[in-house]
Amino acid sequence: METTFNAIYFSFSSKMEKHSTTIMRIALAIVYIWFGALKIIGMSPAGDLVQETVYWFKPELFIPILGICEALIGIGLLIKKYIPYTIVLLLLHMIATLFPMFILPRSCFDAFPYCPTLVGQYIIKNIVLIAGALVVAGNCKNTEMSKK
Repeated sequence: METTFNAIYFSFSSKMEKHSTTIMRIALAIVYIWFGALKIIGMSPAGDLVQETVYWFKPELFIPILGICEALIGIGLLIKKYIPYTIVLLLLHMIATLFPMFILPRSCFDAFPYCPTLVGQYIIKNIVLIAGALVVAGNCKNTEMSKK
């Protein structure tokens, strides 16, 4: 039974080795386009958090612009020649998403640093998006860029 399991697992693993970066890239694109679209149409559950964090901008203007930027990052992940630029923008965006941890710590933690609120968990999950972006960056060879 173990031999059969190992054979199936290694067969699956070989296929995933070939396609995992593309799957990760598409998954990141879906998240960015979806979350961006919610901000554009004014239905983002993160709208209040953005408004409280970036309080010096008018939220009715800033949140849709942020949504457009997020959607463009998602689209950029789908177009291979833009991936290097898109990854840089994604990582800069991810750094900005950490700001509430410092600006609004009471919103992010019931007990700092080990008991995050739902808002804190929403921010902490961005570690997965960052890791995914780094995987894509490390595995996407851009032939246009390498020729220069």
